[in-house]
Amino acid sequence: MKTTMFMEPGKVQIEDIDKPTIQAPDDVIIHVVRTCVCGSDLWAYRGLEDKATHSENSGHEAIGIVEEVGSDITTVQPGDFVIAPFTHGCGHCAACRAGFEGDCQNHTDNFSNGVQAEYIRFQHGEWALIKIPGQPQDYSEAMLKSLLTLADVMATGYHAARVANVSAGDTVVVVGDGAVGLCGVIAAQMRGAKRIIAMSRHEDRQKLATEFGATDIIAERGDEAVAKVMALTNNAGADAVLECVGTEQSNDTAMKVARPGAIVGRVGLPHEPKMDMSESFYSNTIIAGGPASVTTYDKQVLLKAVLDGDIHPGKVFTKSFKLDEIDDAYQAMTKREAIKSLIVVD
Repeated sequence: MKTTMFMEPGKVQIEDIDKPTIQAPDDVIIHVVRTCVCGSDLWAYRGLEDKATHSENSGHEAIGIVEEVGSDITTVQPGDFVIAPFTHGCGHCAACRAGFEGDCQNHTDNFSNGVQAEYIRFQHGEWALIKIPGQPQDYSEAMLKSLLTLADVMATGYHAARVANVSAGDTVVVVGDGAVGLCGVIAAQMRGAKRIIAMSRHEDRQKLATEFGATDIIAERGDEAVAKVMALTNNAGADAVLECVGTEQSNDTAMKVARPGAIVGRVGLPHEPKMDMSESFYSNTIIAGGPASVTTYDKQVLLKAVLDGDIHPGKVFTKSFKLDEIDDAYQAMTKREAIKSLIVVD
């Protein structure tokens, strides 16, 4: 079967490897229908973090058809159409019961990898997989795109809003205009925010943020962006901040635009070794966040919202590629020619 391999910074390629097999009683083999490139995949591709040459790639978002199940699997069966989230929660440890299966306490292999492929082995599939009614051919391409966002970016944006306790009437700032940040705008609107200030420097992303519910756009960064937020909020600051990037600057901005006592929901994968916490101490800023609770959110609210047509997060996919064109898909995101690249596998 075909799979994506990381060759070196600036290059991924397709190679033929053996199709995965059941290795544990709670494994599920899935035939991938759609996958994609995540912003976090670009860190190694851009040479910003170390990754071994000629290694399994970091892709981790997929929807597909169950092909085979291990002996312990009772919740899905061959032929089921499923969302394969990037997390593999068990559903019954303390973390999962609290709705934080991104930190499942029963699995050390809690995250997906290498799913930019024709087939994947999904570990611990009993609770984590989410069944989609019907079959892929029952849905439009636009709907398939939205369903794919439920494997990561829509759930991650929702996680930022949830842990930031976005509530009806709130003023929310979303730091980051990638797919997660744009989905954070959707999530803030779902949770009743009155004002949603999106930070974006790119026209295509600004337009989509506005379509998703942003009431204000700030193109500046750093201290200029902070000043703009303060001007828009009568120097009060935001009730909640969604930090969807992970850099030192984005975290610094998030802290500075939050009003005293506000919550910063952090879902941008951190890539800085240290963060100064003294300022947040004196402002009583609450800091929360981490890996998203994908299965919980999909089962409780997001899958229904997509199927009912209430939200359309699949619009973050602005270019589509075949699996053989995987390096082009990475290049499109690296060059900001695509917000998020869709990979059509089958």
